This record gives sequence, structure tokens and C-alpha cells, in this order.
Amino acid sequence: MLTTTRQARILQSLRADGQVTVEQLAVQFGVSPSTVRRDLNALSAEGLLRRVRGGGSVEPDRVPFAEVATHQSSEKGAIAARAAELVRDGDVVLIDIGTTTAHLARELRGRRITVITSSLAVVDALRDDDTVELIVLGGVVRKNYSSMVGVLTEQALAQIRATVCFLGTSGIRPDGTVSDTTGTEVPVKLAMIASSQRTVVLADATKFPGVGLLRVCGASEITGVVTERQADPATLAALRDAEVEVMFS
Repeated sequence: MLTTTRQARILQSLRADGQVTVEQLAVQFGVSPSTVRRDLNALSAEGLLRRVRGGGSVEPDRVPFAEVATHQSSEKGAIAARAAELVRDGDVVLIDIGTTTAHLARELRGRRITVITSSLAVVDALRDDDTVELIVLGGVVRKNYSSMVGVLTEQALAQIRATVCFLGTSGIRPDGTVSDTTGTEVPVKLAMIASSQRTVVLADATKFPGVGLLRVCGASEITGVVTERQADPATLAALRDAEVEVMFS
């Protein structure tokens, strides 16, 4: 079995079970434990899993939104300000969950636009704004991260057509793939992309490559990225090769 095939199947096992052991994988693939360890180390280096003693696991989503919001706050604010410049009066703006997108919502206060969101943080930022028309997607509330997910959220997104979607991310891989750490969020992100004329990813420099076991989309499926100038040059080059507009805060 090719190394890339085996590593892909390791990731499949992780998605299904949440964690894997060296012994389990060695038996499953008929290879030595040392081969499995090399595979796990390689996948960990790419941010696709968390290496633990005796195996690997998906990094659990345990950090509350309020705590994440304090990280890189000024950088996220600058990215949000640049992203807000892309919005025009009359636009229908779809805003994903995330701390950077919450900054964006604050930048959009007072604008004559429609905002549609699955983020309770965005709702909090715009709920008392008399100018912005605010539409809240339904769904199951992930209280730890102030977001709404599930079939109801996805069904609601299927009914709309946005001018632009601003997407959050856990990481952007060297080939430009946009990734996420939480399986329940990925279908919502995909529905947002499908419902929008343009998709712009907001990502500070730490998101290159960041983390993220799960693929959201390839570079060819997004329109632009707003980031910092110190973001990984090779990844930015891969994005530009895919005709993604790279914009700096």
C-alpha cells in the first residue's frame, strides 16, 4: 500500500472514531509499528491530527469562544477592517462563525446591507443596529463556540443567495486547502460557499498552516483571502496560482 493511501485511511479512521492507536493501525494495514509512527508524525506535522502517546487523536474543541477571541485580537481586527472594504451598500453578506468574523460584524455596523449568519457573536454585534438587516440561521446551538449547526442551518442556507460569504478557518494548508477542526461545522461552511457568489476567507498568519483535520474546500473554490503580510509566502503563492485574490490587512 502506498504511504499516501495509508495516511488517508488513517485520517478516515480518525474521523470515524476520534482516536487511533499505533497497534491498531499496524494490524489494520499489515505494517510495522515504526511505519505507523512515521505516518502519525508526518500527519501531525501537517496539522491533520494531534499526536498522543501510543497513537493520534482529533484535537477536541474545548477552548471557549471568549478565550479564543483574546488571541491575536489586534491582528484579527485589522483583517476584519480590510474585509469590510469589500462590502458595498445593498450587498447580502453571509458571515461564518469565528472570532475574526465577529470583528468583521462590528466593522459592518451602520452599513445598508443584509447580514445572514450562523454566529451568535455576529448576532450580538448587530442585534441593536437599526441600519443592518439581520437574518439569523436556525439550528442546534454549539454553546461553547457561539454557533449554530445542523440540518436546519444547512436547509436555511439552501434557500438564500448571498453576494459574498466571509469564511473563518482553522488553517490553510500549503496547497491552499481550507480546513477545519470540527466536523459539525464543515457541512455549514460548504453550504455557505454554495449559497454565495463570492467566498472570502479571513485568516491571520497563524492559520498558515494552522490546524484542521477536515477538508472544507480547495483553493479553486474560494475567491479571495484576507490575511497578514507575514503569512507563509509559499502558501500565498499557491493561492495566487489558483487565481485566488490575496489581500493584506
